[in-house]
Amino acid sequence: MQSGQLGETYNIGGNCERENIQIVQSICAILDNIRPKNDGSKYEEQIAFVKDRPGHDRRYAIDASKIKRELGWEPKETFESGIRKTIKWYLDHPDWVENILSGNYRCERLGLGEE
Repeated sequence: MQSGQLGETYNIGGNCERENIQIVQSICAILDNIRPKNDGSKYEEQIAFVKDRPGHDRRYAIDASKIKRELGWEPKETFESGIRKTIKWYLDHPDWVENILSGNYRCERLGLGEE
């Protein structure tokens, strides 16, 4: 933010292109490890494939070469460490997740209250 050029756009990415199914399988494996199901079954058994919608992306990728080249920025997390931390956050905040699922959360901006 301090070194970038005014008006320029910089993509921020982790240099870790994956297909969507690989991401889902990673999430399932992490859940099997940190929150195993009581019946011993695997989370991956819950994966269900549905008909693709028009324009559906099978993978997501960001070219972050410009921010690395021009600003020297590189990610501090790998995909594996970042996804594990993200999953753990959601598991540690069930009230927040319930507010999303119930519809009570209305996209308020959180954590930046005035002092």
